[in-house]
Amino acid sequence: MKTVKNTFVLFGLICLTNLNAQLTDLVRLEYSFIPSSKSEDQYTRLRALLNYPIKIKNDNYLIIGAEYNRVLLNLEEEYPFDTSVIDALNIIDLNIGYTFKTSENWRVGLKVNPRIASTLNGKITKDDLFINGGIFFIKDRTDAEDIKRPYRLVLGVTYNTTTGIPFPLPFVNYFRRINKNWSFSAGVPKSNLKYYFSESSILQAFGAVDGYFANLQEPLSVNGQSANNISLSVIVGGLGYEYCFTKHLVAYLYSGYTFRLNNILRNDDRDEVFRLNQRNAFYLRTGIKFKI
Repeated sequence: MKTVKNTFVLFGLICLTNLNAQLTDLVRLEYSFIPSSKSEDQYTRLRALLNYPIKIKNDNYLIIGAEYNRVLLNLEEEYPFDTSVIDALNIIDLNIGYTFKTSENWRVGLKVNPRIASTLNGKITKDDLFINGGIFFIKDRTDAEDIKRPYRLVLGVTYNTTTGIPFPLPFVNYFRRINKNWSFSAGVPKSNLKYYFSESSILQAFGAVDGYFANLQEPLSVNGQSANNISLSVIVGGLGYEYCFTKHLVAYLYSGYTFRLNNILRNDDRDEVFRLNQRNAFYLRTGIKFKI
Protein backbone atom coordinates (compact mmCIF):
# COMPACT_ATOMS: atom_id res chain seq x y z
CA MET A 1 0.00 0.00 0.00
CA LYS A 2 2.93 2.36 0.64
CA THR A 3 4.02 2.02 -3.01
CA VAL A 4 0.51 2.87 -4.18
CA LYS A 5 0.42 6.01 -2.03
CA ASN A 6 3.82 7.13 -3.36
CA THR A 7 2.52 6.74 -6.90
CA PHE A 8 -0.49 8.94 -6.15
CA VAL A 9 1.70 11.59 -4.50
CA LEU A 10 3.59 11.69 -7.78
CA PHE A 11 0.36 12.01 -9.72
CA GLY A 12 -0.67 14.85 -7.42
CA LEU A 13 2.41 16.73 -8.59
CA ILE A 14 1.40 16.06 -12.19
CA CYS A 15 -1.94 17.73 -11.56
CA LEU A 16 -0.12 20.81 -10.25
CA THR A 17 1.49 21.22 -13.67
CA ASN A 18 -1.93 21.51 -15.29
CA LEU A 19 -3.23 23.91 -12.64
CA ASN A 20 -0.30 26.26 -13.09
CA ALA A 21 -0.72 26.26 -16.87
CA GLN A 22 -4.47 26.91 -16.53
CA LEU A 23 -3.77 30.04 -14.45
CA THR A 24 -1.43 31.62 -17.05
CA ASP A 25 -2.36 30.20 -20.49
CA LEU A 26 -5.26 31.67 -22.44
CA VAL A 27 -4.96 29.33 -25.45
CA ARG A 28 -2.89 26.17 -25.82
CA LEU A 29 -2.74 23.46 -28.50
CA GLU A 30 -0.38 20.57 -27.73
CA TYR A 31 0.73 17.15 -28.94
CA SER A 32 2.62 14.61 -26.78
CA PHE A 33 4.09 11.29 -27.91
CA ILE A 34 5.86 8.46 -26.09
CA PRO A 35 6.91 5.61 -28.41
CA SER A 36 9.07 2.67 -27.31
CA SER A 37 11.95 1.17 -29.25
CA LYS A 38 11.59 -2.07 -27.26
CA SER A 39 7.81 -2.38 -27.48
CA GLU A 40 4.94 -2.04 -29.94
CA ASP A 41 3.00 0.06 -27.43
CA GLN A 42 2.69 3.85 -27.85
CA TYR A 43 1.16 6.71 -25.89
CA THR A 44 -0.22 9.85 -27.57
CA ARG A 45 -1.99 12.84 -26.02
CA LEU A 46 -3.80 15.66 -27.80
CA ARG A 47 -4.55 18.72 -25.68
CA ALA A 48 -6.56 21.90 -26.26
CA LEU A 49 -7.13 24.66 -23.70
CA LEU A 50 -9.07 27.92 -23.83
CA ASN A 51 -9.42 30.46 -21.02
CA TYR A 52 -11.25 33.79 -21.15
CA PRO A 53 -10.35 36.49 -18.59
CA ILE A 54 -13.09 38.88 -17.49
CA LYS A 55 -11.92 42.08 -15.83
CA ILE A 56 -13.88 42.72 -12.64
CA LYS A 57 -12.11 45.86 -11.43
CA ASN A 58 -8.59 47.28 -11.47
CA ASP A 59 -6.30 44.21 -11.66
CA ASN A 60 -8.92 41.67 -10.57
CA TYR A 61 -9.92 39.04 -13.13
CA LEU A 62 -12.40 36.17 -13.29
CA ILE A 63 -11.14 33.44 -15.63
CA ILE A 64 -13.58 30.99 -17.25
CA GLY A 65 -12.37 28.26 -19.56
CA ALA A 66 -12.16 24.62 -20.51
CA GLU A 67 -9.54 22.04 -21.39
CA TYR A 68 -9.80 18.80 -23.37
CA ASN A 69 -7.24 15.98 -23.36
CA ARG A 70 -7.63 12.91 -25.55
CA VAL A 71 -5.22 10.13 -24.62
CA LEU A 72 -4.64 7.42 -27.23
CA LEU A 73 -3.20 4.13 -25.99
CA ASN A 74 -1.90 2.01 -28.85
CA LEU A 75 -1.38 -1.28 -27.00
CA GLU A 76 -0.02 -3.75 -29.55
CA GLU A 77 1.64 -6.25 -27.18
CA GLU A 78 -0.16 -9.34 -25.89
CA TYR A 79 -2.23 -8.61 -22.76
CA PRO A 80 -4.63 -10.89 -20.79
CA PHE A 81 -7.65 -8.63 -21.50
CA ASP A 82 -9.38 -6.75 -24.32
CA THR A 83 -7.22 -3.67 -24.92
CA SER A 84 -9.86 -2.02 -27.14
CA VAL A 85 -11.69 -0.94 -23.95
CA ILE A 86 -8.85 1.50 -23.16
CA ASP A 87 -7.92 2.59 -26.68
CA ALA A 88 -8.92 6.19 -25.90
CA LEU A 89 -9.34 8.18 -22.68
CA ASN A 90 -11.06 11.55 -22.40
CA ILE A 91 -10.22 14.20 -19.81
CA ILE A 92 -12.49 17.26 -19.83
CA ASP A 93 -11.92 20.15 -17.42
CA LEU A 94 -14.01 23.21 -16.61
CA ASN A 95 -11.69 25.98 -15.43
CA ILE A 96 -12.94 28.62 -13.00
CA GLY A 97 -10.31 30.98 -11.62
CA TYR A 98 -10.06 34.33 -9.90
CA THR A 99 -6.94 36.44 -9.47
CA PHE A 100 -6.37 39.73 -7.68
CA LYS A 101 -3.56 41.86 -6.35
CA THR A 102 -3.02 42.18 -2.60
CA SER A 103 -0.15 44.67 -2.96
CA GLU A 104 2.06 46.17 -5.65
CA ASN A 105 4.13 42.97 -5.97
CA TRP A 106 1.86 40.17 -4.67
CA ARG A 107 -1.04 38.52 -6.46
CA VAL A 108 -3.40 35.72 -5.35
CA GLY A 109 -4.85 33.13 -7.72
CA LEU A 110 -7.78 30.85 -6.85
CA LYS A 111 -8.71 27.81 -8.94
CA VAL A 112 -11.66 25.38 -9.04
CA ASN A 113 -11.47 22.64 -11.63
CA PRO A 114 -14.37 20.14 -12.05
CA ARG A 115 -13.23 17.24 -14.25
CA ILE A 116 -14.54 14.33 -16.30
CA ALA A 117 -11.84 11.66 -16.76
CA SER A 118 -13.10 8.48 -18.38
CA THR A 119 -13.14 6.13 -21.34
CA LEU A 120 -16.67 7.49 -22.01
CA ASN A 121 -17.95 4.24 -23.50
CA GLY A 122 -21.45 5.12 -22.24
CA LYS A 123 -23.32 7.68 -20.15
CA ILE A 124 -21.40 9.79 -17.67
CA THR A 125 -21.62 8.54 -14.06
CA LYS A 126 -20.39 9.83 -10.72
CA ASP A 127 -17.27 7.65 -11.08
CA ASP A 128 -16.22 9.76 -14.07
CA LEU A 129 -16.37 12.99 -12.07
CA PHE A 130 -13.52 14.53 -10.08
CA ILE A 131 -12.84 17.89 -8.46
CA ASN A 132 -9.53 19.76 -8.34
CA GLY A 133 -8.62 23.15 -6.97
CA GLY A 134 -5.90 25.33 -5.55
CA ILE A 135 -4.78 28.67 -4.18
CA PHE A 136 -1.55 30.37 -5.29
CA PHE A 137 0.40 33.34 -3.93
CA ILE A 138 2.55 34.99 -6.59
CA LYS A 139 5.28 37.59 -6.18
CA ASP A 140 6.23 38.69 -9.68
CA ARG A 141 9.23 41.00 -10.19
CA THR A 142 10.10 39.77 -13.69
CA ASP A 143 9.41 43.19 -15.22
CA ALA A 144 11.01 45.18 -12.41
CA GLU A 145 13.61 47.70 -13.53
CA ASP A 146 14.88 48.47 -10.03
CA ILE A 147 16.47 45.06 -9.41
CA LYS A 148 19.46 43.48 -11.15
CA ARG A 149 18.10 39.92 -11.30
CA PRO A 150 14.31 39.81 -11.85
CA TYR A 151 12.46 36.92 -10.22
CA ARG A 152 9.07 35.32 -9.61
CA LEU A 153 8.02 33.26 -6.59
CA VAL A 154 4.88 31.10 -6.56
CA LEU A 155 3.67 29.39 -3.37
CA GLY A 156 0.45 27.47 -3.09
CA VAL A 157 -1.54 24.43 -2.14
CA THR A 158 -3.80 22.29 -4.31
CA TYR A 159 -6.37 19.58 -3.74
CA ASN A 160 -7.09 16.82 -6.22
CA THR A 161 -9.54 13.96 -5.70
CA THR A 162 -7.66 11.68 -8.12
CA THR A 163 -4.51 11.57 -6.00
CA GLY A 164 -5.92 9.37 -3.24
CA ILE A 165 -4.39 11.73 -0.69
CA PRO A 166 -7.14 13.33 1.50
CA PHE A 167 -5.32 16.63 2.13
CA PRO A 168 -3.87 19.54 0.11
CA LEU A 169 -0.49 19.18 -1.59
CA PRO A 170 2.12 21.97 -1.76
CA PHE A 171 3.17 23.87 -4.86
CA VAL A 172 6.48 25.77 -5.00
CA ASN A 173 8.22 27.44 -7.93
CA TYR A 174 11.01 30.01 -8.02
CA PHE A 175 12.18 31.72 -11.22
CA ARG A 176 15.27 33.92 -11.44
CA ARG A 177 16.78 35.73 -14.42
CA ILE A 178 20.52 35.46 -13.73
CA ASN A 179 21.73 37.71 -16.56
CA LYS A 180 20.98 38.51 -20.21
CA ASN A 181 21.58 34.92 -21.35
CA TRP A 182 20.63 32.68 -18.42
CA SER A 183 17.68 31.98 -16.11
CA PHE A 184 16.51 29.09 -13.97
CA SER A 185 13.24 27.83 -12.52
CA ALA A 186 13.35 25.52 -9.50
CA GLY A 187 10.43 23.75 -7.88
CA VAL A 188 7.84 21.04 -8.04
CA PRO A 189 6.67 19.67 -10.44
CA LYS A 190 9.00 21.23 -13.03
CA SER A 191 12.49 22.72 -13.03
CA ASN A 192 14.55 24.09 -15.89
CA LEU A 193 17.67 25.98 -16.88
CA LYS A 194 17.25 28.35 -19.85
CA TYR A 195 19.72 29.89 -22.27
CA TYR A 196 18.52 32.94 -24.24
CA PHE A 197 19.97 33.27 -27.73
CA SER A 198 17.67 36.29 -27.77
CA GLU A 199 14.44 37.26 -26.01
CA SER A 200 12.52 35.35 -28.70
CA SER A 201 14.75 32.25 -29.04
CA ILE A 202 15.26 30.15 -25.91
CA LEU A 203 16.90 26.76 -25.25
CA GLN A 204 16.31 24.90 -22.00
CA ALA A 205 17.24 21.76 -20.07
CA PHE A 206 14.29 20.50 -18.04
CA GLY A 207 13.00 17.88 -15.64
CA ALA A 208 9.27 17.36 -15.08
CA VAL A 209 6.44 14.95 -14.33
CA ASP A 210 3.42 14.17 -16.51
CA GLY A 211 0.53 11.70 -16.60
CA TYR A 212 -3.20 11.07 -16.17
CA PHE A 213 -5.84 9.21 -14.16
CA ALA A 214 -9.21 8.06 -15.55
CA ASN A 215 -12.22 5.84 -14.83
CA LEU A 216 -12.96 2.75 -16.93
CA GLN A 217 -16.69 2.72 -17.68
CA GLU A 218 -16.33 -0.92 -18.78
CA PRO A 219 -14.25 -2.57 -16.04
CA LEU A 220 -11.66 -5.10 -17.19
CA SER A 221 -11.37 -8.58 -15.72
CA VAL A 222 -7.65 -9.23 -15.24
CA ASN A 223 -6.36 -12.41 -13.61
CA GLY A 224 -9.56 -12.76 -11.56
CA GLN A 225 -9.59 -9.11 -10.45
CA SER A 226 -11.62 -6.14 -11.62
CA ALA A 227 -9.77 -3.10 -12.98
CA ASN A 228 -11.88 0.08 -12.74
CA ASN A 229 -9.28 2.82 -13.22
CA ILE A 230 -6.11 3.49 -15.17
CA SER A 231 -3.23 5.81 -14.33
CA LEU A 232 0.05 6.88 -15.91
CA SER A 233 2.86 8.68 -14.11
CA VAL A 234 6.00 9.74 -15.94
CA ILE A 235 9.23 11.44 -14.88
CA VAL A 236 10.99 12.99 -17.88
CA GLY A 237 14.11 14.97 -18.57
CA GLY A 238 15.60 16.49 -21.70
CA LEU A 239 15.97 19.61 -23.81
CA GLY A 240 13.37 22.08 -25.00
CA TYR A 241 13.20 25.02 -27.37
CA GLU A 242 10.81 27.98 -27.30
CA TYR A 243 10.28 30.60 -29.98
CA CYS A 244 8.36 33.72 -28.93
CA PHE A 245 6.57 35.37 -31.83
CA THR A 246 5.50 38.03 -29.31
CA LYS A 247 5.75 38.34 -25.53
CA HIS A 248 2.55 36.31 -25.22
CA LEU A 249 2.54 33.98 -28.27
CA VAL A 250 4.98 31.07 -27.91
CA ALA A 251 5.73 27.91 -29.92
CA TYR A 252 7.62 25.13 -28.12
CA LEU A 253 9.21 21.71 -28.59
CA TYR A 254 10.42 19.45 -25.78
CA SER A 255 12.29 16.22 -26.36
CA GLY A 256 13.79 13.85 -23.82
CA TYR A 257 13.63 10.50 -22.11
CA THR A 258 11.30 8.97 -19.51
CA PHE A 259 13.33 8.01 -16.45
CA ARG A 260 10.27 6.50 -14.79
CA LEU A 261 7.10 5.29 -16.50
CA ASN A 262 4.25 3.64 -14.56
CA ASN A 263 1.15 2.69 -16.55
CA ILE A 264 -1.18 0.81 -14.18
CA LEU A 265 -4.69 -0.63 -14.07
CA ARG A 266 -6.29 -0.18 -10.63
CA ASN A 267 -9.34 -1.41 -8.74
CA ASP A 268 -12.02 0.67 -6.96
CA ASP A 269 -9.69 1.14 -3.98
CA ARG A 270 -7.00 2.35 -6.41
CA ASP A 271 -4.76 -0.59 -5.56
CA GLU A 272 -2.65 -2.00 -8.37
CA VAL A 273 -4.26 -4.77 -10.46
CA PHE A 274 -1.99 -4.96 -13.51
CA ARG A 275 1.07 -3.14 -14.83
CA LEU A 276 1.10 -2.25 -18.52
CA ASN A 277 4.33 -1.62 -20.42
CA GLN A 278 6.82 0.02 -18.04
CA ARG A 279 9.76 0.42 -20.45
CA ASN A 280 11.34 3.86 -20.48
CA ALA A 281 11.31 5.57 -23.86
CA PHE A 282 11.77 8.68 -25.97
CA TYR A 283 9.48 11.62 -25.12
CA LEU A 284 8.19 14.39 -27.39
CA ARG A 285 5.89 17.32 -26.60
CA THR A 286 5.19 20.22 -28.93
CA GLY A 287 2.61 22.94 -29.26
CA ILE A 288 1.73 26.60 -29.36
CA LYS A 289 0.28 28.79 -26.60
CA PHE A 290 -0.94 32.31 -25.94
CA LYS A 291 -0.23 33.24 -22.33
CA ILE A 292 -0.80 36.11 -19.91
